[in-house]
Amino acid sequence: MSANSGPGYRKHPDHRITTTPARGRLRVTFDGEVIADTTAAIRLDESSYPAVYYVPRSDVVMKRLTPTTHRTYCPFKGHASYFTLSSRNGRVERDGVWSYEAPYDEVMSIKDHLAFYPDKVDSIACNVHP
Repeated sequence: MSANSGPGYRKHPDHRITTTPARGRLRVTFDGEVIADTTAAIRLDESSYPAVYYVPRSDVVMKRLTPTTHRTYCPFKGHASYFTLSSRNGRVERDGVWSYEAPYDEVMSIKDHLAFYPDKVDSIACNVHP
């Protein structure tokens, strides 16, 4: 284990998290607007949970996000920070986006990336290229 290893791995050595580059183009729409568009997303698979896509901040319309004070903790990934989504039409989804600002070494590839709750956006679509 590294110096910045998630403590959850010691208690649950069978817990699996993998991160891989997402194949293809990923788009996130919110209130009819594309707020994320990337070919550099990271796919995170964790145990039996649905896959989560993390988008580089540089490929997100950051003016639609406002940091909140909400925080959570995962013993496998670290401390998560949250953002409220706001559309140009006035729709607001509090804590609809999250990020691990200083993730544990095992998931360091998601640093500087954002993830979106599927039920708080219109769509998260990944068009896979062969």
